[in-house]
Amino acid sequence: MSARRTGFVCHELYMWHNTGNYAGIMPYGNPVQPYEHAENPETKRRFRNLVEASGFIKQLTLIEPREAIEAEILRFHTREHLERVRSLSAGIGGDAGPFTPMGRGSYEIAMLSAGGVLAALEAIMAGEVDNAYALVRPPGHHAVADMGMGFCIFGNAAIAGFHALEHYGLERIAFVDWDVHHGNGTQSAFWSDPRALTISVHQDNCFPPDSGHVHERGEGSGAGFCVNVPLPPGSGTGAYEAAWDRVVLPALRAYRPQLIIVPSGFDAGAYDPLGRMQMHSGGYRALTQRMVAVAQELCEGRLLLCHEGGYHAPTVPFYGLTVLEELRGIGSGVQDPFEPIMAGLGGQELQSHQSVAIDRAMPDLLRLAQGPGRH
Repeated sequence: MSARRTGFVCHELYMWHNTGNYAGIMPYGNPVQPYEHAENPETKRRFRNLVEASGFIKQLTLIEPREAIEAEILRFHTREHLERVRSLSAGIGGDAGPFTPMGRGSYEIAMLSAGGVLAALEAIMAGEVDNAYALVRPPGHHAVADMGMGFCIFGNAAIAGFHALEHYGLERIAFVDWDVHHGNGTQSAFWSDPRALTISVHQDNCFPPDSGHVHERGEGSGAGFCVNVPLPPGSGTGAYEAAWDRVVLPALRAYRPQLIIVPSGFDAGAYDPLGRMQMHSGGYRALTQRMVAVAQELCEGRLLLCHEGGYHAPTVPFYGLTVLEELRGIGSGVQDPFEPIMAGLGGQELQSHQSVAIDRAMPDLLRLAQGPGRH
């Protein structure tokens, strides 16, 4: 591995976003016994802790998050949504949208989450780092313009994308979402906008329901600049690597973005309670290697990852550390003890029905090659 400068954003306040007393994703109440919300701080805190405990944090450039300002949020979200979140936060909390509980003070934390991704973007654009990982919370890729959704309050990745386009004047950006759930919010933000290529590789019809189909391609001037790769449940590293080699990388090379943003969820991991896929550290290593290489090829290495899902607390930290190693180009010396077990699960190799599903997602490369800013 060749060494690169990798930025890292995190803050203890991210862990203070309160999703309340739930049972997984369901409100508790007889006959549902109280437990904890699936999107609780533990996976994120343990990810950060492993980075620190391993000593790898010394290999990273720490980036201080900032709060996003209203104008940055309003590039994507409606004023009504922003004010509703602010009002709930000032009271006792409530629901920012479907499956999106929030507590007192969550508005300020959500602004810091969006701003943390912006700070990472700004460090990349200033040349202070080559790439960056923003370990933020609450997540963002399900939030749509007028409401939160699926644990997400503000669309962190989309907001960063608009900042890249409108503040820095970039002409083409790309999103590659590897969360197990469809990146519907990011897709909606750029549905009619050819300045952004949105790619989502996710479990077929997992969440949101009836979302992320192959036929969702964008509309108007954005038609063809939206690519969805819905993989069958049970897909392992073979399917993910094939999706990258056959769909993701050709689409990026045709479009030639000036910045790549990866909404990085680790809920495609084999033991995750909210997904049914079979990824492991080795799989995330392979995908990150591909993303680093294509970013170096196309956009001077500008690669920004922002944290999304991932709900199995013991394993997520190892996936995250592996991704950071590949971004930085330096190993940590930590071996993932779960990887041999996961790699040995049946069906890790590309299966024929998975191959068919990937081929159905092939993008219109000619259309992508005719994107904006071509002279």
